[in-house]
Amino acid sequence: MTDEALNDINQFLTFTLGKEIFALDISTVREVLELTSVTKIPRTPDFMRGVINLRGHAVPVVDMRRKIGMSLGEDTVDTCIIIVEIEFEGEYAIMGALVDSVREVFEMTPDTIEPAPKMGAAINAEHIQGMGRQNDQFIIIIDINKIFSAEELAMATKTTDEADAQPLESADDAVAATA
Repeated sequence: MTDEALNDINQFLTFTLGKEIFALDISTVREVLELTSVTKIPRTPDFMRGVINLRGHAVPVVDMRRKIGMSLGEDTVDTCIIIVEIEFEGEYAIMGALVDSVREVFEMTPDTIEPAPKMGAAINAEHIQGMGRQNDQFIIIIDINKIFSAEELAMATKTTDEADAQPLESADDAVAATA
């Protein structure tokens, strides 16, 4: 393989929602966490699961099933939170994406990625960066920077700021916040 071809290889983190396989560009992924306690925030949309404590900072967590219009699934031992960076107003917002399971990092070259279909996809075609293939299965590549509206990102950022501003009254509260 030539150096130029190696530079064109893109890496994606694959994950599942129901029986569908999705992927995110690995450059937007910070880390993958096991499911932890999520604190619900009142008056947030259904897709907003709540916030988690990530090294002393409140990070909003979005249920990706709900966000893309799928039915609510049950949390299992495989359920994970993918911590992603989303570009918002020239800065980056950190969010958690709750998924059914994380599979693997998968490499694809641009010529193996097809454009988003105009119909029949599980999610809005505007949110799809493209369609890849792994063996006989399609992989829906999500553009994480387009899946949330500016209003949703502003609300998530505001929710995070408010949660971070809540003082912990004691060391016991700090332990409870991380549980």
